Amino acid sequence: MEVDTACPGSAHAERDNTRYFHLLVLSFVIVTVLLAADDAIMITRTEFISHIETLLELARFHDYCPNGLQVAGNEQVKHIVSGVTASQALIDAALDCGADTILVHHGYFWRGEDQRIIGIKQRRLKQLLLNDINLIAYHLPLDAHPTLGNNAQIAEKLSIEINGRISGTGDPAMGMCGCFSLPKTVPEFADELRQKLGREPMVIQGHNRPMTTIGWCTGAAQGYIEQAAGLGLDAYLSGEISEQTAHLARELGINYFAAGHHATERYGVAALGEHLAMHFGVTHQFIDIDNPV
Repeated sequence: MEVDTACPGSAHAERDNTRYFHLLVLSFVIVTVLLAADDAIMITRTEFISHIETLLELARFHDYCPNGLQVAGNEQVKHIVSGVTASQALIDAALDCGADTILVHHGYFWRGEDQRIIGIKQRRLKQLLLNDINLIAYHLPLDAHPTLGNNAQIAEKLSIEINGRISGTGDPAMGMCGCFSLPKTVPEFADELRQKLGREPMVIQGHNRPMTTIGWCTGAAQGYIEQAAGLGLDAYLSGEISEQTAHLARELGINYFAAGHHATERYGVAALGEHLAMHFGVTHQFIDIDNPV
């Protein structure tokens, strides 16, 4: 009679070892895939900024603030939060989202401002530096870009066909001019601004004719109203209004619409952020910190 001398539990032990080995292999594969995916959405800050500077043609502009990297944080860019202004509220929101980079239209270090790092400036910079967050800002180059810029984006938002730029509005020219697909009355266009921008516009009526042509420059560009009137345009749109703007609009015979500095400049930085997300495969969130001005 043959006697089986094998340990009764050896077969079970062998099967357990095989399962354990397979689990180890599977875990290794999963970790490798996750690490590869993580690497695929990471870009160096230098490459990231170089792409933007080429895209926005920074060398063409003489600005009131430094464009590009204003505060250096993480050397890798994976998660961008964009917003109009680098306020404390936007910094707090970016931290809550786990962002490593903040991209804005209105950054810091403006010409003529107090150079001391005290008060609000100190608190903002301290939070950025302690949390290793990059602050990247583009002002005039983002206003002027022909597709991603504030002026191009507001035209798209309001379904205005762009047909040129307004001379005398900077070098290169910031202001744009174009036309509506159908003539509009002042109340019709004011209602469109209210609905699409979510803000009540201030309107100064310079004439009663239906409007077919319009000039615009977002933000605080009410001073270009005379250049717009000089082209014979029916209307001019910007973000803010000054005391003299009302008199100029009436005397020049041009309708003026002040639709909000913040409201007219939401769309450029959001469009740039989306472009960067698509180009590099990074995460992007636009966060709108409400501002009634």
